[in-house]
Parts: sequence; C-alpha cells; structure tokens
Amino acid sequence: MALLSQRIQKVKPSATLQITAQAKAMRAAGQDVIGLGAGEPDFDTPKHIKKAAIKAIEAGFTKYTAVDGIPELKNAIIKKFKKDNNLIFEANQIVVTVGGKQAFFNMAQAMLDAGDEVIIPTPYWVSYPDMVLLADGTPVIVDTQEENGFKLTPAELEKALTKKTRLVILNSPSNPTGSAYSAEELAALGEVLLKHPHVYAVSDDIYEKIVYDNFEHFTFAEACPEMKERSIILNGVAKAYAMTGWRIGYAAGPAEIIKAMTKIQSQSTSCATSIAQVAAAAAIGGSQKCVAPMLKAFTKRRNYVVKTLNKIPGISCRNPEGAFYVYPNVSGLMGKKTPKGDEIKTTIDLAAHLLESKGVAVVPGSAFGMDPYIRISFATSMADLKEALKRIHAVAKVLTGE
Repeated sequence: MALLSQRIQKVKPSATLQITAQAKAMRAAGQDVIGLGAGEPDFDTPKHIKKAAIKAIEAGFTKYTAVDGIPELKNAIIKKFKKDNNLIFEANQIVVTVGGKQAFFNMAQAMLDAGDEVIIPTPYWVSYPDMVLLADGTPVIVDTQEENGFKLTPAELEKALTKKTRLVILNSPSNPTGSAYSAEELAALGEVLLKHPHVYAVSDDIYEKIVYDNFEHFTFAEACPEMKERSIILNGVAKAYAMTGWRIGYAAGPAEIIKAMTKIQSQSTSCATSIAQVAAAAAIGGSQKCVAPMLKAFTKRRNYVVKTLNKIPGISCRNPEGAFYVYPNVSGLMGKKTPKGDEIKTTIDLAAHLLESKGVAVVPGSAFGMDPYIRISFATSMADLKEALKRIHAVAKVLTGE
C-alpha cells in the first residue's frame, strides 16, 4: 500500500511560496538577494486595524466564534457589498474563512464531484488547478492572449464549455498579470453563461481595491445581475489592507452553497481567529482612507517598473490595470546562452539564472500556466525595484549581446 494518497500526488507545492522561501533562506545565509516573488504588500497593517485587535485581546475576545464568522464582521461585509458592488446579501449568504485561499478551497470541496470540469483561464493563480484537483475536479485550462490583455473572451469561454463544466474562474484584477475586466467584458461573458444553467461563476476579487488610472472595478454578479444566483464571490483583507498574516477571507453566494462551505470549514479549521476577525471588521467597516497611500505608492512603482522593463532588451511589458504585479514577455531571452554556455530554454532556466548570477528572485511563467513570461511583484521598496531591474537589465544585455 502506498504511503501517500493519489490525491496528494496529483498536486504540487505553491511555486510562489517556494520562490519566496528560497529567497529568504539565501538572504538569511548572508547572500545579497532581492525578492520580487512575494504577493504581499510591504506596508504595515494600518494602525486603527491593529488597535481594534489589541482592544479585542484586552477585552478577552479570545474564544471560539461561530464557524461562519462573527456578526460584526459579517455585517461589515454585507454593507461593503451594498456600498461597493450594489449587491444585497443576507447573513446566511456570507462565510468568513481562514484567508482567501480557504474560501476557494471550501467552495471547491463543497461544489465539485469527480469529473466535474472547472474552466481556468491562463495565466492563473498557482493554487487554482491544484485546489480543483484536491476536490477531485478536472481543471480545464484555457489559454488567453496577451493582445486581449490576458482576458478570457466570450468565444474562448463558449468553446471550452461542456456538459461537465461546473465552474468558471474569473480573477479580476488578476494574479499574475494585473489584468482587470471591464463591466462590458464581464457582461459579455455572462451572456454566454446564461445559456448554460448548469455552470456557476467564481469571481475572485481579492485585488478589488488595487486598481490604477481610474479603472472602475466590477464584480461579475454586479456586471451581470442575472447571474447573481449562480455566482460565488471570493474576497479578503490581505491585499488591500496589508493583512496577509491575519488570514481572513470571505465568500458570498447562494445560501445553500455557503452553508455547505461552512460545513466543510466546521470539519477543518472551525472558525477564523477571533482577534483577526475583529481586525477585519475594522478594516472593511472603517475608513478606507488607509488604502490611498498604499495605492499611491503602488501606482508610482508600477509606472516605473513598466517603463523600465520596456527599455530592457529581449523584454516587453504590458501595463496592468490592477494588483501589484507585472507579467513581462521574455521571449527575446529564450534560446540565449549564459556566460557559462548554458542555454535559456525555459522561464525556469531564466529565473534560476537571475537568482544565481544576480540575486534576483522572480517567478517563472510556467507556474501560472503561460510562457514565455515571468511574474514580478512590485510590492517592495522603490530602492529594491531600481536595483533589481538594474540587475535584470545587466543579465539581458549579456544574453542578447546588446
């Protein structure tokens, strides 16, 4: 009998977490490494949010809560949906989870049976396919095109749909590309799905508040109200409020699905941390002014990174609408030889060469299902970004001979 289950042998560790861990280990060993792999804001959690948590600790709010979340937080989430997205939800349509990742995991476990297909557009967040596999579902990978902004088109969606399709994943703004769907683009996808009543849409909005150039974010059910009863919205506080370590996510959707997700959670983590829930309520329900300084810094960094990358030989980079990543095309560096004579055949080779020769950690596009690209996070200081891009430029000059 095998020691490990077939289920666990289907999946792989998170590539982004591996790259981040490797960069931290090298730095701890005294090496000069700049990590551009982490999907984590480099800002501290805003003070009013931390104060709410401290107050909760001092008040002794340290016991189990209801599995699906404390009323204070669920009410803040309900008000947020009404204010930001023009959507009305009841308390039994909301579940609070241990991070945004668990919201997706619970949803997949609650909704998928063996053989159920889940349409996942590339490039995708690294965990989507593996969490589908852990639920015995079948990931159906659909390649998008850079010229379309890495966004799924109605024609691509229609072609991928089958009788076995259960879910379609829409991540906007996207990790890893930063691409975001307009209301019109989402409505067009909704028109396709309305013809297939057995299919549900999963709208991952974790980067909702990190958008640029006055881009207006819409969640799928808002852009296509007729699909609200067949939509599950996933979100959380990690990215917008610099609360990655607090581990609070949430989901909204049909009451029957949310009830099933809560049942899954009751047999895994139980409730999210009581103190973190109070902090999340302060984040979502309090003043949103704390987001503006972070967004201002991200905007400045994005503009610099895109402009600089487009000056590097062998690299071109699209300007993202949101999130804090760029996904540059590095096709001009493929097939080139390093000074040691090794050929850069894949983006894994390129990422390894950048890390070993210049101490710059990026994530290869193969982790997100689409090459030849790399993901660069600009959720780090401008000083680090300038030095990292200087090093990348030096590598590219050598590889291309320019």
